[in-house]
Amino acid sequence: MNITIKTLGEFRLFKNNEEISLPKSKRSRALLAFLAMTARPHRRDRLCEIFWEIPNDPRGALRWSLSKIRPLINDTTTERLIADRERVALLTPDIELDIHVMDKKISEHTLSIDEIKTLLKQLEEPFLMGIDLPSQSLFQRWLESERHEINKMYGRALAKLSLHPNLTPHEKLNWLKLWLDHEPYNTKAATILLNQLKFLDELSAFEKTSAELSLRFKNAGMSWPIKIDNNIEVSANEKSQTPSAHELLNRQKIKFCSTKDGVRIAYASVGQGYPIVKAANWLSHLEHDWDAPIWSPLFRDLATDHHFLRYDERGNGLSDWDVKDISFNAFVEDLETVVATSKLEKFALLGISQGASVSIEYAIKHPERVSHLILFGGYAAGWRIDSSEEQMREREAILTLTEVGWGQSNPAYRQIFSSTFLPNAEKAELDWFNEFQRLTTSPTNAVRFLSAFGDIDVRQQLGKISVPTLVIHSLGDQRIPASVGRDIASRIPNAEFVGLESEGHLLLGREPASKIFVDTVREFIAKNS
Repeated sequence: MNITIKTLGEFRLFKNNEEISLPKSKRSRALLAFLAMTARPHRRDRLCEIFWEIPNDPRGALRWSLSKIRPLINDTTTERLIADRERVALLTPDIELDIHVMDKKISEHTLSIDEIKTLLKQLEEPFLMGIDLPSQSLFQRWLESERHEINKMYGRALAKLSLHPNLTPHEKLNWLKLWLDHEPYNTKAATILLNQLKFLDELSAFEKTSAELSLRFKNAGMSWPIKIDNNIEVSANEKSQTPSAHELLNRQKIKFCSTKDGVRIAYASVGQGYPIVKAANWLSHLEHDWDAPIWSPLFRDLATDHHFLRYDERGNGLSDWDVKDISFNAFVEDLETVVATSKLEKFALLGISQGASVSIEYAIKHPERVSHLILFGGYAAGWRIDSSEEQMREREAILTLTEVGWGQSNPAYRQIFSSTFLPNAEKAELDWFNEFQRLTTSPTNAVRFLSAFGDIDVRQQLGKISVPTLVIHSLGDQRIPASVGRDIASRIPNAEFVGLESEGHLLLGREPASKIFVDTVREFIAKNS
């Protein structure tokens, strides 16, 4: 069965080139488009939030829409729409989306002028025309984001046509002007346009355009050194070296594996290069991490030159929430299962916060697999181990506040939590954090996690580590003091310690310490390879 989906213009679906009638319900059509475009699992609760804020029974509405979509997508031999109690996903390996075909086409090196013009005409059609849901803000934000990406694709097609070798010089000039009109702050388009004007001896236009562009970039606070070189050229297929959060989310493929006790763990990887496996730590979500002010800049940078693999631990993110065992040993088993399923022979292992303890245990059990051990903000002993009475009371208070304040704008909870995890967070970042809490896990599981962290104790294991180890810690960390990180480094044979100028237990991507973190990790992997 050949299934084709047209997203530009009117939303349409074809089976073996025959058009199939879609449900009359706009929400059902929007849901099908969303599942096809994202091509990854979504929690049922999240889909209800995205598409049905108003109904008294959003889960019932979701079930009804899925019942309308299922016969359109599935057939007697292939089940493409996968829906269980917690998640819904549309498997798309044999589903062709017009927008994906065009994206690949633009990257080809041998397109004719007419072929590029055809692509431009197709990309001018509105994406998912008539499927806006003004009352559903989450869906609308996703829709606008996709339309923005298609607008960028249109710019790439314009760039490719502007630089086509078969254009006459004046045709090239006209298309360069259209490219710059579409992307008015593209310094490469501006530079090539000026060079073309100079090449054609249009000196008056050159002077006028140069002045206008210089003022435009200056007012925008952009640096633009004008370079006049008739031999200058830029690849029409060139993209930014640092992919956007949206691009990374679309590139990663989320899969599932099952642990020995039957828990399904969601994992995903993105990027190329030497592999880095990030051990799961509390508060993760394979989809929403890319938009996080905490993690996304770090993950994005590492994924530019590494094969970056991460997963959601049990009870969290896209992995199973309803689980019997949330404990340190279970966390280690989650990591072992993901690595075994991924079939990575050798990799750098990154452990953050309690993920550092999990990484330590794994590196001792499987030293033949771990080439580099990188620990950030870690601890070897949980809060119940050798704690003072005052420290115990503080942690117990956090457990109580978590139970009642998780995912809510509770000032008392926010004050205790943010003062130790994110002491320098701004209001917008704290608002994001509250929403992120709801998406990652339930209040009950949050308490179970915090309690399990208290029982961790790998102090006796530190001296057994035999792989190159880097310990990084924020010098002002108010949750896990830097002295804890130094103690870990001193107990691990030949470990290096790097202190960051930050007060956060979790790094905010805008902090200078975040860049130092990524640079330090890269240098450590490179020099120990």
